[in-house]
Amino acid sequence: MSLEPCYDGRMSRPLPSEQGPFRADQIRSGDPYELSNGHAIHCMTTSARGSRANLVGGSVLDSDPAVEEAGVDTGYSPEAGTLRAPDVAVGNVPDEPGWVEGVPPLAVEYADTGQDENELQAKIAELLSAGTKLVWVVRLAGPRRVEVHESGQLHESGQPMRVVWPGEEMTAPGILRNPIPVEALYDRRAAHEVIFRNHLQRHGYQDLEEVRTEGQQAGQADFLLRLLEAKQHAPLPADVRERVRSAGTEQLLAWGEKVLSAESLDDVFG
Repeated sequence: MSLEPCYDGRMSRPLPSEQGPFRADQIRSGDPYELSNGHAIHCMTTSARGSRANLVGGSVLDSDPAVEEAGVDTGYSPEAGTLRAPDVAVGNVPDEPGWVEGVPPLAVEYADTGQDENELQAKIAELLSAGTKLVWVVRLAGPRRVEVHESGQLHESGQPMRVVWPGEEMTAPGILRNPIPVEALYDRRAAHEVIFRNHLQRHGYQDLEEVRTEGQQAGQADFLLRLLEAKQHAPLPADVRERVRSAGTEQLLAWGEKVLSAESLDDVFG
């Protein structure tokens, strides 16, 4: 049987008709099949460019501070005859075996050369109709861009999707906290910048400048504590140490100016 291009640039071939229709529970994890209305689609491995982009985009989305669950090629079965595996899924990716009931809130597909557009549109429609809020299609062939599909929504063009170009940002309200530059979904260097920002936020920092500021404040606080202990010739009370460590830069500088002339801690903090 001749091979036909699949929706993501991989190769597909329908299984013999006498073997169908199929149910999702007949497909095992690792089998290279998706199901659409019981029809089996055989999807082979992806290209080098597609695999790089999948890894990059998945890492960016998984790092967002609002994301608790994300996966690659996760199998979703909203009903018995359907099994769909988005290239990247955000949300509804439980840490357990088997196909996932329902669909993810956000699904990302990477489309490269050899794209089967009919099959891609069918997959998008099935995901949206089953409850997916957003499907992003990252176009790797031709001008790089992302097509945004939203359930039941027509955009300004009158089409059921809109196009976001490099230099613009993607948003997913209620799913992602931060906007994502289009380039970060396929370009490694752009992705690393976004991932770094997201990890800072996961640890309580807004950006790198806030980390630098906190480091400066910590250094100033340590220096002031050493001056005070040297002045007092004794360890400082715990409440004083906590007060110094929680102070801002301007307050630390003001206290520091008083240390040399102060006779007591009250002269510094009074």
